[in-house]
Amino acid sequence: MARRTIARIRMIGILLAVFALGYVCGVSTPRASAQLPQVPGMGSNPLAAASQMGSSLTEMEQHISGLQKNLDALKKVQSLLGGSK
Repeated sequence: MARRTIARIRMIGILLAVFALGYVCGVSTPRASAQLPQVPGMGSNPLAAASQMGSSLTEMEQHISGLQKNLDALKKVQSLLGGSK
């Protein structure tokens, strides 16, 4: 009976020691900081990089709209020619 109690106390002590060691190691390591990608010609200004990215997305959206219009026109031509697909 005493051996069983001592074994349980040891097991609890080992578990607590492992968790404490993990906590200490986790707290002592420095936190990682986010790094923004460097855009050539923009220096280190993240707002300029975000602005350039926004304008690029707008330009891509305009190109996609143009392609969609072309696709619609091709579908109309295909239906006029009697294409079943």
